[in-house]
Amino acid sequence: MESGCIQTAMAMGLTSKKASARSVCVERKNLITVCRFSVKTLLEKYTAEPIDDSSEEFINFAAILEHILSHRFKGNTAGSGSWFSSDGQRSFWEYIRLACSKVQNNCITSIENIENISTSRAKGRAWIRVALMEKRLSEYVSTALRDTRTTRRFYDDGAIMLREEATVLTGMLIGLSAIDFSFCLKGETLDGKSPAVIDYTPYLKFTQSYDYLSDEEDRRSVDSSNSEESVPEHPYIPLVTDEESWSNKCRKMEQRFKIVYAQKGYLEELVRLRESQLKNVETENKRLRAKVEELTVQSQQEKKELEAIVLELQAQLRSFHSLEQLSAEVSLNSDSQKTDGRQNGDAAWTSAGNNVFQGCYT
Repeated sequence: MESGCIQTAMAMGLTSKKASARSVCVERKNLITVCRFSVKTLLEKYTAEPIDDSSEEFINFAAILEHILSHRFKGNTAGSGSWFSSDGQRSFWEYIRLACSKVQNNCITSIENIENISTSRAKGRAWIRVALMEKRLSEYVSTALRDTRTTRRFYDDGAIMLREEATVLTGMLIGLSAIDFSFCLKGETLDGKSPAVIDYTPYLKFTQSYDYLSDEEDRRSVDSSNSEESVPEHPYIPLVTDEESWSNKCRKMEQRFKIVYAQKGYLEELVRLRESQLKNVETENKRLRAKVEELTVQSQQEKKELEAIVLELQAQLRSFHSLEQLSAEVSLNSDSQKTDGRQNGDAAWTSAGNNVFQGCYT
């Protein structure tokens, strides 16, 4: 009886684990799917004007990305023993701050020093906006993913950042480099008090709109338009004429061309920027080499001058010893002469005294 209960409990636990794993998998797929739709919407809605916080499409994208970066996030650094950051909120900023510190010319320090942004969640939201304005969001995320040790410290098993979906995410974010963003890092959107809420309703249209069909469905609809009696296979596609079908096809091709053209312009500008940076680095390298050579020549010259000074000081030292020795000899001779003179004077005095004494006696 007891063994049966144990087996039943084990079976229920195994079933619960499988259900939990399926739930996590569904969460990953849903977040990546809506992120793809969100990026596509931003690219299609983008015009010459920069996108800012007034754009509903961006607000939803930022919420989706925040959910992705917070998916199964532990929030505790090694040794802290807490699931929360210093301000009491779970936030992916603690992970980004460490994992992206190796990115050259990163914005981490700048965000840390912003006065009106104090909470960890607000700093994470500010980082998303600054990275978009820098057109380096994909670079930051891919750099963070390469730091697998730090990533595993901050995320539980099954998190998007630990799965192959993370690579898909970085690929999607590259397209945003073709868009200009402009944000004011103030206001309620960065207060960090309210959680990010995703609005899924705009993306329900993707299953019903003719504009967002895949290439295979595009070909089917175009091919079907060649037949007068053809009926669209997709249940949500309206019956269209040849002119309407080709018009929609051309419009979508034009949209794709604009996106690719914008990305091409961005990549060309990036190449020009890198070439300019390379030239600046080469110029600086030449300047530093010339400076090193100049300092080398100067140091050699100073070395020779120091050697000459040392030799001169050694000669002066030897001359000083010679003079000291000569002075000692002169002093010794002078003392000897004084002693001899004193002895001669005493002898002369004694002889004179004897002569006087003898005269008196006589």
